Amino acid sequence: MTITKITPGQTLTSTQKVGLDLVAVLGGGRDVVLAIDLTESVGLNDEGRIRLRQIIQDSLKPGDTVYIIPFAQDVVLNEVKAGVNPLGTPISFISNNQENIDKILARIPSPDSKYYGTDIQQAEFTIYQGLAQINQNRLQENQSIKPQSVVWVTDAPLFTEPGITSQIWIETPATSPFRIVDSPESQQRQAWIKDLPIQKRSLSIKTQNNQEYKLTVVDIAPTVQEFCTPAPGNQETCLVTPYLIRKLWLPGLTSILILIGLFLAGLKLYRLRKKWELIVDFEATAKPEDQKCSLPNNKRIAIGEYDSTCVDSIDCPGVEIRGYLERKGEKLYLVPTNLIPIYYNNQEVTSRQLIDKSKFRLNCPDSRKRDYEIIIKLKK
Repeated sequence: MTITKITPGQTLTSTQKVGLDLVAVLGGGRDVVLAIDLTESVGLNDEGRIRLRQIIQDSLKPGDTVYIIPFAQDVVLNEVKAGVNPLGTPISFISNNQENIDKILARIPSPDSKYYGTDIQQAEFTIYQGLAQINQNRLQENQSIKPQSVVWVTDAPLFTEPGITSQIWIETPATSPFRIVDSPESQQRQAWIKDLPIQKRSLSIKTQNNQEYKLTVVDIAPTVQEFCTPAPGNQETCLVTPYLIRKLWLPGLTSILILIGLFLAGLKLYRLRKKWELIVDFEATAKPEDQKCSLPNNKRIAIGEYDSTCVDSIDCPGVEIRGYLERKGEKLYLVPTNLIPIYYNNQEVTSRQLIDKSKFRLNCPDSRKRDYEIIIKLKK
């Protein structure tokens, strides 16, 4: 695949930002840059190393990718491949064990007297554009993008306006294009700072010479650059939305199916917990009023005499129990005792009978063959 050097693109919509956040969460891991100023004025001391150890030991997580980038007049990168590895070869943080932590700490360089003149705007431009390129490469390869962070250890001022003068920062080399406000480098650096979703936090640290430098953490929300271009047929072709569709259609479909399953399970549970109401009509036997019975799941109503194992009983001639109306989940059964005949819709029932109607008739003839009819309406 051909890697194209990235430039700032179009503004993302709020929906696209949410989608990119979801892709990053599902993909896991972060890009973390440790940007270390090598000049003696910083003089990374014991306190600074303790705080870097804290970040590495307590903040890094398995799956993170770590870039250690020293800088002074120039940015010192190793094994850079144009476009592919714009910030050099990273260290994969595989597990939070001491060996892995020491491996990263060992790569953090110490200040050296041969380094002088920190070109801080050059360092910012290189790192921010490099991080944007890394996520853009992932988009082109249909991989998950990541949140990104830069830990700056420097006494130079960050996020200055284009064209840094000696009054703001004296160490910038006289030949640096970043001293010129409208140079392409100054304008591109400023464009990246404005485009990337950046959050900054700083902590001041004093050196042994009572000078001061800062440890600044810059967090960048997971993002890529959008480019929408008109295409033949009154259409346009874009980068971000098709990428989100490719990355999120399966998790989205899975989430929808899970939600549907949870909804159906909740509905099923609600229906199982809901008590059914049975309205018993005694008009055929000149009873003065209807009887209402409540029937929970896995409970039953006796037909005939009272039964302590039942939630209610329906009056019927004789001193025996003719049968039971038994609820099992979403189904209602008539279970005869076969002590005295009982009829369901004019058919004698001698074994467990499924009742599949919301209105049905039971007949309970007495010992003199007189008919005793009950009409029952079921409300679920």
